Amino acid sequence: MKEYIKYLKDNPKGYWFKRKLYGWGWTPATWQGWLVTLMYILLVLFFALTISEDSAAREIVFTFILPVVLLTITFFRIAYSKGEKPKWMWGIPKNGE
Repeated sequence: MKEYIKYLKDNPKGYWFKRKLYGWGWTPATWQGWLVTLMYILLVLFFALTISEDSAAREIVFTFILPVVLLTITFFRIAYSKGEKPKWMWGIPKNGE
């Protein structure tokens, strides 16, 4: 865990999101990254709560699916622009990769 925290803190370019240590993608590295992630989760939950048992399929598309797709696209655009370029990782990078 100490190595992981050291990896996240080693952020001279001030990335909001750093590469995940295993797999492909990002993990929040600064308070800004955590704020964007938290806002994404809260907004998805908000839209999920707008669905009722008697909602028609058309209503679900416009009140949940479409907003969540747009939120997800926005989230990925922010992560891509404010984070390290994604690549496949398998552990802590060696030699400053």
